[in-house]
Amino acid sequence: MKITSLKINNFRNYKKLVLDFNPSKNIIIGKNGMGKTNIVEAIYVLALTKSFRGSKDDVIIKFDEDNCKVEGTVVDDYKIDYKIVISKDENKKVWINKKKIPKLVDYLSNINIVLFTLDDLKLVKDTPNTRRKLINIELSQFSNEYLKITTLYNKLLKQRNSYLKTLYLNGNASQDYLDIITSKLIEYGIKIYEYRNDFIEEISKYITNNYKKITGLDNLKIVYKSDFLNKTKEDIEKLYKKNKNRDITSGVTNIGIHRDDFEFILDEKPLKDFGSEGEQKNAVIALKMAEIEIFKDKKNIIPILILDDLFSELDKTKINNILKFIDNDIQTFITTTELNKLSKKITNDSKIFVVKDGVVEVKEN
Repeated sequence: MKITSLKINNFRNYKKLVLDFNPSKNIIIGKNGMGKTNIVEAIYVLALTKSFRGSKDDVIIKFDEDNCKVEGTVVDDYKIDYKIVISKDENKKVWINKKKIPKLVDYLSNINIVLFTLDDLKLVKDTPNTRRKLINIELSQFSNEYLKITTLYNKLLKQRNSYLKTLYLNGNASQDYLDIITSKLIEYGIKIYEYRNDFIEEISKYITNNYKKITGLDNLKIVYKSDFLNKTKEDIEKLYKKNKNRDITSGVTNIGIHRDDFEFILDEKPLKDFGSEGEQKNAVIALKMAEIEIFKDKKNIIPILILDDLFSELDKTKINNILKFIDNDIQTFITTTELNKLSKKITNDSKIFVVKDGVVEVKEN
């Protein structure tokens, strides 16, 4: 899968920008604040309809404009044109080959991306919510059904939490409605659990070997943590019944897949507690490379890889550990403030874009 061209209007600091990309490696260089990350962010938005920077939709629209537009041509087995328009006063609108797609869920999972940012280096020690977000993003690229079920689950969870508060304030309110919501929540939760458990098992196939390639050691593994782990539907129903009074008192659902997590284990000990900073970074590198392998294995697709500003944080050894996994079949976008951290082989094989004050020029190798 390759994105051959990108056209953006009123996106961040760009009024209008048209770029053609190398099918192999693309380096985007510039000082901080010049707009280099905005380019790869636009590619990500085209694929997943939202920013990886946690920004609200209206923030990515250029100041004093009402909407922004991102268009791109992606080639896999054949060429497909994609477009997304994000407006301040309207919902997002998307098109595939000039045909408007009514639902975002039917647009997603067409362009597959593996993103590696500085924030990912904190993944080991970050919150469970951050790790769940990673799983959700990756699984939404594999399955529209997963995205639909997760959306329904989250709506039901809000309804259940709201009714728990009603029950707490009004002891005479019927619990029948709570039981109905709970039953449906369990049904969706089991399906989400199955998707996530399969995904973690797939990660496990690759992460140990990837870590060995990086460090020479095969002592890393990843473990899925869930209230649903190794439980039957009847076990889960009993668990919810057991926690019902606690849920009513607290006004929240205290168990369920919305509290899932996964953990890196090194030498049979939690990496977040006992691993060095270098070991943690190497584990995240191994995880990201495993994601690429899963796309290849499960979807028979080579995803687009984005490495955003990693080289300001990583030393040359870790940079080489990442780059040695990257072959010419993987279209890669690298943003950086300096070229000297990259080998001549990488730069010679890349198309280099120089960004300065929102102006992009192609640098001759």
